[in-house]
Amino acid sequence: MQILKQLVAYRPSKLDWVFAIKTYIAAMLALFISFQLDLLNPIWSIGTVMIIANPYAGMLSSKALYRLAGTAIGAIVAVILMPHLINTPWLFASVIAGWVGFCLYISLLDRTPRSYMLMLSGYTVAMIVFNAINSMDTHSIFDIALARFLEIGIAVICSAVVSAVILPVHIGPIIQQRVEGNLASLDTLFEKVFTPDTKIEDYSQNIAAITRDMSELHSMAVHLWFENSELRGMTKPVQEMLHQLAMAVTNLVAMSERLKQLQPVQNSQFSQALTQLSNDVLVFLHQDKVLQEQELEDLSDHFSVIFEQLRQQVGSEYFTVLNSLQMDLRHYIYNVRIVRFIWQRIQQGRKDFPENIVPLTTAYPSLHRDHGVAVRGGLAALCSTFFAIAVWILSGWKAGFMMAQMAAVCSCILTAIDNPIPALKIFFWGSISAFCIVFVYVFAIFPSISQFWQLALVLAPAVIAFTLLVARPNLMALGLVLGVVSVMSMNLQNRYAIDTISFLDADFAMVLGVLCALVSVYFIRAMSPEETATRILQRHYRAMQKMVHMSYGTAFRVRLRSMIDRIGILNSKLVQSQDIKHAMHSALVETSATVDLSRIHELASSQLISPTLQQALVRLQSHCVVLFQELEKQGQATTKTHEQLVLALQNIDAALKGEENSNIKQRVYMSLNNIQNSIFKHVGIQTHVEQIA
Repeated sequence: MQILKQLVAYRPSKLDWVFAIKTYIAAMLALFISFQLDLLNPIWSIGTVMIIANPYAGMLSSKALYRLAGTAIGAIVAVILMPHLINTPWLFASVIAGWVGFCLYISLLDRTPRSYMLMLSGYTVAMIVFNAINSMDTHSIFDIALARFLEIGIAVICSAVVSAVILPVHIGPIIQQRVEGNLASLDTLFEKVFTPDTKIEDYSQNIAAITRDMSELHSMAVHLWFENSELRGMTKPVQEMLHQLAMAVTNLVAMSERLKQLQPVQNSQFSQALTQLSNDVLVFLHQDKVLQEQELEDLSDHFSVIFEQLRQQVGSEYFTVLNSLQMDLRHYIYNVRIVRFIWQRIQQGRKDFPENIVPLTTAYPSLHRDHGVAVRGGLAALCSTFFAIAVWILSGWKAGFMMAQMAAVCSCILTAIDNPIPALKIFFWGSISAFCIVFVYVFAIFPSISQFWQLALVLAPAVIAFTLLVARPNLMALGLVLGVVSVMSMNLQNRYAIDTISFLDADFAMVLGVLCALVSVYFIRAMSPEETATRILQRHYRAMQKMVHMSYGTAFRVRLRSMIDRIGILNSKLVQSQDIKHAMHSALVETSATVDLSRIHELASSQLISPTLQQALVRLQSHCVVLFQELEKQGQATTKTHEQLVLALQNIDAALKGEENSNIKQRVYMSLNNIQNSIFKHVGIQTHVEQIA
C-alpha cells in the first residue's frame, strides 16, 4: 500500500526525464548491435543497460566496468568447471552453490563499488552453466560464455558512451556540495555545543548525521575515477580528508562532554566567555586567506587569554576539566584546519599531501567489516541456490534452470540489506506485475512487429516508465524489478517465436526462484535493525579492548577512523529501542575518549613515572579490558568489575599524590577525568577520584 501511495505521488523532474530517455537510447543501441551481430541472447544487452542504469556518469561507468570484469571472471570459471562437473550432478550443485556463496561472502566484506564485481562473478557462473545445460544440444559452454561476455560488453560500452556524451551528469558536484555541507554543519555544531543550556538531543542527531554521511561519501568518492568533473581522480584525497574529519568529530564530542562537566559553574559571565570563545574560534577558522602548510599548527594566543579568564571564574577542582577542554579545542582547531587545507588543495587539483600530514588512507582502508553477517549472507545464497538446483535435478523440469538462476541472483542482490524481506516482496510482486505486462507485449503487440524501428517504438513507453522509477531512491527497487524482469522475459531474438507453454513455464520458474531466495534469506540472513545495531555495538567494544594497549600514532588513528566509520553505519540503523539509541550515542562518546586510553598506555610504559603509579595504571588497563569484554558479551558491567575499577582509580589517585613531576600528574588527571566521564559514567560506573589543580 505504501509503495502505491509513492507511485501516485511521484512527479518526475526534468533530470529524471533526461536520465530515462538516455537509458532508453542506450538500451535500443545495445539491442540493435546485438541483433546485427546475431548474438545468442540479445536480451542480456538490453537487460544489462537496465541493471547498470544510473543518473550519474561516473557511477554508471564504474558499475559498468566492474560488471564487465565480474562477467569475465564468471565466464572463465564457468568454462573451467562445467566440463569436469557435468556428469556428477550433486557435486555440480554443491560446487556452483558454494561458489555463489563464497563470492557473495567476499563481496559483503568489501564496502566499495568493487564488491559488485565479486558478487557478479558468483552468480554469473550459475547463469552461464545453467543456460549451457539447457541448450547443450545446440551450443557449447564456451559459445555461451563468450556470447554472454559480448552481450554485457556491448551494453556497458553503449551505456557509458551515451551517459558521457548526452547531457552528462557528474557526481563530483554532489560530493562537493555534501562535503561543504558537512563542514558547515560542523561549524554549526561547534557553536551549538558552546551555547549554554544546549541539551544532548539538540546536537547528537546532527553528529550522527555527519558520521553517517562520511561513510556514504567514502564509497561515493570511488566513482570520481570514472568521470570528467573537476574532482576527477580525487578519490584518495577526498577519502583522506574524510579520515581527518573523523578526528575533528571526536574532538567535538570530547569538548561537549567537558562542557557538560562545567555546567554547574556556568553563570552568565562564564557563559558569555564561552560564547566569545566560540565566536573567536569560528572567525579564526574562517579567515579569508589561503592556508599554508607551515601555518597549520599556528594558534592564536587570544584563546589562552580566554581560558585564563575562565579559570578565574571557577574553583580549582575544575582546573583539570578546563585544561582538558583547552587541549581538545587545540586539537579540534588543528584537525579542522587540516581538513580545510586538504579540501583547498583538492579544489586546486592537487593530489599530494604535505609532509606533516600522515595519510591514514591505506591500500585497503580499515573500515568496518562484519564477517558474521557476510557468512550468513553467503550461507543464505548457498542454500537458496543448492535447493533450487536440487529441485531441478530431482524433477527433471526443463524450466528448472530459470528457477535456479533467479534463486542465485535474488539472494545475491538483496542480502546486503539488513532485512531484505520487504525488498524481496517488492521483487516478488514486481515480477508478477512484469509478467502481466510481458504477456500483453508477447501475445498482443509483438506478433505485428517486423522491423527494429517498430520494436524500439513499442518498447519506449515501458523502458522509459520503468527507468523513471529507478531515478528515485524510494521507487528504485520497483523500477529495477519491472524493467529488468520485463525485458528479460520478452526473450527477444532475431528469429522470434512465440510458445505459450514455454513462456508460462519460464515465468512460473522465475517466481519460484524468487520464493527460494525469500525463504532462505528470511531464515538465515534477515535481522531486525535492533539485532544489527547490537552486533555493531559488540564490534565497537571489541575495538575498544584493542585501543586500551595502543599508543597514539598512525596505527591508532587508522583504527580510530574505523571506529568512527562503524558508528556512521550504526547511526544509519532505524532502531526503535530507547536503550539501543542511548547505547549508540554512548558509543560515539566512548570513542572520543580513546585518545585518553592511549595516553594512559604511553604513561604506563614510560620510565619517567614511579613504579607504584606504573603498576596502578597497568591494573587500570587490565580492568578496562575486562570491562569492554563484559560490555561486548553482556551489554553491562558486573559488580565485581565496578568495584575493581573504583579501587584501581583510588590506587592511581593515591600514587599521584607522591608523584613529583607536575606535568605527568596533570596529564594523568586529565586522562582519568575524560575516561571517567566519557566511558565509565556512560556504562553506569560511578567513580570517586578527586580532581586536583
